[in-house]
Amino acid sequence: MKIEMVDLKNQYLPMKSEIDNAIQRVIDSTNFINGEEVKLFQEELADYLGVKHVIPCANGTDALQIALMALGLKPGDEVITSDFTFAATVEVVGLLQLKVVLVDVNPNTFCIDTEKLKKAITPKTKVIIPVHLFGQCANMEEIMIIAQENNIFVIEDTAQAIGATYTFNNGKTKKAGTIGNIGTTSFFPSKNLGCYGDGGALFTNDNDLAAICRSIVNHGMKVRYYYDRIGVNSRLDSIQAAILRVKLPLLDTYAAARNKAASYYDIAFANHPKLKTPFRDKKSSHVFHQYTLVGCGINNFEIQQKLQEKGVPCMIYYPVPLHTQEAYRTIEMKEEDFETTNALCKSVFSLPMHTELTEEQLKYIAEAVLKIIN
Repeated sequence: MKIEMVDLKNQYLPMKSEIDNAIQRVIDSTNFINGEEVKLFQEELADYLGVKHVIPCANGTDALQIALMALGLKPGDEVITSDFTFAATVEVVGLLQLKVVLVDVNPNTFCIDTEKLKKAITPKTKVIIPVHLFGQCANMEEIMIIAQENNIFVIEDTAQAIGATYTFNNGKTKKAGTIGNIGTTSFFPSKNLGCYGDGGALFTNDNDLAAICRSIVNHGMKVRYYYDRIGVNSRLDSIQAAILRVKLPLLDTYAAARNKAASYYDIAFANHPKLKTPFRDKKSSHVFHQYTLVGCGINNFEIQQKLQEKGVPCMIYYPVPLHTQEAYRTIEMKEEDFETTNALCKSVFSLPMHTELTEEQLKYIAEAVLKIIN
């Protein structure tokens, strides 16, 4: 069987009739925008997450932009996020004429380094965007303390960690995306909870922020043709919502399957001098959006090429630090401030990770990696 980085076809087949019926149900209803499926999905997702409000939107990037728009920020206000992430996290900051401030990441979790976060705060800092990278949460307890002490908003980028659970020191637990002022996610097809097109959502327990976000996603309207604020056109269509309703009850099962595959990889690569397996933070469950290894003294691009020659897909997330990208580079950014990110970009590589991986495939992938690096 051909190995896929993400095997959406074989994920679809066991629920084909349910998915097909859901799509047909929307077509029969002709309620393609803001239909009943969207309303039901947001209620079901809110119940799963244990959050008061879910506001669906067109994609994960829009979710981040809408969250920032809802906070009443002014041009030049500073937004702190991690250097080691996908560009969507920072491009919305630039689009809104805010100032992005990048900081380095923790070498174990790859999430924002809270000590460096503290040092980056200025009187102009208004927002922190922690990115829950590769499937586990950033250090949210510490981040929330820092934010509250400095009167800063927190927007969680949960595109890669929906379904992950964070445990506080007092034993209390919350789902990723429900801890900060606003959480955002993407339903891009390859995500742990993915639709068959683009989709996204925002989460919040704040009634006022929820009302503002709902208005922004629909042209700034609260009442039809009455515009309270400048908004955007960003709606999750009913077909995608219907598909997500089928997949949402399977989300924890998907996470268990991904963890099983990750455990196979962990054992195969355990204690190898040239490989560092993913760190598991005790305060966060891991839903393994990606299984990312750190190569020690080996070139990740060479590994990627050699694996692909053996029929094993391999991705490098992320090959270029954001602070070196032309769109986001600023004079204040110094190379010595991004030691971890710079090292990771040269050494990380991600192996196939999805719910349909067989033991035979996992064995072939692991053996291929070991043959290349030994």
